[in-house]
Amino acid sequence: MKIEPKLYIISGPSGAGKSVLCKKLLEQDSNFIFSVSYTTRKPRAFEIEGKDYFFISKQEFADGIKKNRWLEWAKVHDNYYGTCANFVQSGLDKKNNILFDIDSQGAEQIIKIYPNAVTIFIMPPSNVELESRLKKRGTDNAETIKKRLFNAAEEIEKRVIYKHIIINKQLDKAFERLCAITNKNKKI
Repeated sequence: MKIEPKLYIISGPSGAGKSVLCKKLLEQDSNFIFSVSYTTRKPRAFEIEGKDYFFISKQEFADGIKKNRWLEWAKVHDNYYGTCANFVQSGLDKKNNILFDIDSQGAEQIIKIYPNAVTIFIMPPSNVELESRLKKRGTDNAETIKKRLFNAAEEIEKRVIYKHIIINKQLDKAFERLCAITNKNKKI
């Protein structure tokens, strides 16, 4: 039986732990390549160009929209984020599973094109815990955290479009669940 490569979309509100889970999965499973998103936001101190994101100007992003460069794109927290369509097609042509860490707007766009994508939504255990995580991260001011919490409510409402939901109360257990989902889907 020939196993076709798949797209694995992981989404969730900022602070839910999706990026940490994606990094752990990539470290432990060489069957994935990571779709590095493009963004117009400024890099955080620990982020690496080309590994965490490709940081570009709003004009460059707008030009990409006009040229159909993006498989999906969205405006999130006043910045643009997008996935390069050529990267995804090239990865699939090379028989790679592709892992995405994107918001629900982007997920909806990809699902329309690739309805067999494996979709996983990462939930925080509570709003109180989500706020605590955002504050502990130390990357955002109070106004940005407030905006992220407001947007989290909208993002959580979109969880119904996902095939799988993981509540990230304890990272190790959430990661076990993520691995169970990806392992099951690689065999289908």
